[in-house]
Amino acid sequence: MKNKRIRTTEVDKKEARLAYPYAAWSLIFIVVPLVLVVFYSLTQKDADGNLFFTMSNYGDVFEPLFLKVFGRSFLLSGIATLACILIGYPVAYIISQMNLKKGGILILLFILPMWMNFLLRTYAWIAILGKHGLLNNLLGLFGIHPSSILYTSMAVLLGMVYNFLPFMVLPIYTTLQKIDKDLINAARDLGANSFTVFRKVVFPLSMPGVMSGITMVFMPCVTTFAISRLLGGGKTMLVGDLIEQQFTTVGDWNFGSSLSIVMMIIILISMAIMNKIDRNVEGGESNAKK
Repeated sequence: MKNKRIRTTEVDKKEARLAYPYAAWSLIFIVVPLVLVVFYSLTQKDADGNLFFTMSNYGDVFEPLFLKVFGRSFLLSGIATLACILIGYPVAYIISQMNLKKGGILILLFILPMWMNFLLRTYAWIAILGKHGLLNNLLGLFGIHPSSILYTSMAVLLGMVYNFLPFMVLPIYTTLQKIDKDLINAARDLGANSFTVFRKVVFPLSMPGVMSGITMVFMPCVTTFAISRLLGGGKTMLVGDLIEQQFTTVGDWNFGSSLSIVMMIIILISMAIMNKIDRNVEGGESNAKK
């Protein structure tokens, strides 16, 4: 017994040593940059170039102009997430009902565009949504000549849905695949029709996948700046654009850092809420199964 404990301790020490490179990587590329961002957010320079600590950077974040940018970002991100749910859930459900070969091929088709560079995928929408783009030319065949929606909020919304839809489909599909078919068969044996089976069994059991999809879509939508820059043409400024502008154009790293910290806190709070909802859903499912 004593020898077994010694061997276990030696194995634990070896595993701990193997973790050192990952710990060093996290320290250099995660902890240090985060500390620097916090430091910049809490400092300013006076007229003589002397550094001093201040909370004024955070006070500037809550000015009406910047609050409007935050509101626009959360509104567009919320609409994009809702659109991804409305499109992604039926798609994931239909694919989950297919045999594994056909379903695997369709899932691969969803993943394939993600192998292409993010900017290239977004640039493609400029050719589609432009005044003389594919969409307007197609509508022109039916005598419809709408104005270009490129460089509008709608174009940004379409770009978000297109780029992040796979992040909604994949977790929902995975969850639907793991649902015990015996539960569905039992519900049908008890006289439930297809709609009742979906409403009472399938949808509640798929909620963890929906919650994961919401998190994986909403968070990148809120922080994106490439989509709004390319498809919004600078007319639809989001929080990501504002932060990127402070670091690359304005040169105000202090205010940009405070914006980043506030955004990170909001995201962490949102993730905590989503995790709590997810745990409550899973707890309800466990009680229902018992």
